[in-house]
Amino acid sequence: MTRILGIDPGIASTGWGVIEARGNKFKSINYGFIKTVPSQTPGQRLMIIYNTLKQIINEYKPDKASVEDIFFARNKLSAIPVAQAKGVILLAMESKKVETFVFSPLQIKQALTGNGRAEKEQVQEMVKLILGLSVKIKPDHAADALAAAICCYNNLESGV
Repeated sequence: MTRILGIDPGIASTGWGVIEARGNKFKSINYGFIKTVPSQTPGQRLMIIYNTLKQIINEYKPDKASVEDIFFARNKLSAIPVAQAKGVILLAMESKKVETFVFSPLQIKQALTGNGRAEKEQVQEMVKLILGLSVKIKPDHAADALAAAICCYNNLESGV
């Protein structure tokens, strides 16, 4: 059994999800999001993400972690704070000695739907089906984090 922590970086909302997988069987352990607010300083927001992730790692003890890479086609100004969040996410993983993999949104969509250009709705539906859940994961950031974890496991199993 492999336990993987998936993370969808964001400065306002960082999604996270923990799965267990063996063979072609997947189980959702828990998921959620880390929320920060604009009235906090950038440093405070990053510290909340960092400290909360360390707590999640302590609680769920993942074997591996998967982080969705940053993709910005439209709003390049939001890339900097999200990149900062990704930096503290990687730092939190390293501080806890969790081997971490980074996958592009295209790779994650391809791994879950077979189509790297799949719509967000399709990915969320596949997360629900793969994990055997009766309802779609909310919020979207948590669903994206679980998708990153599933992608990671599939890539590890295929030896990629």
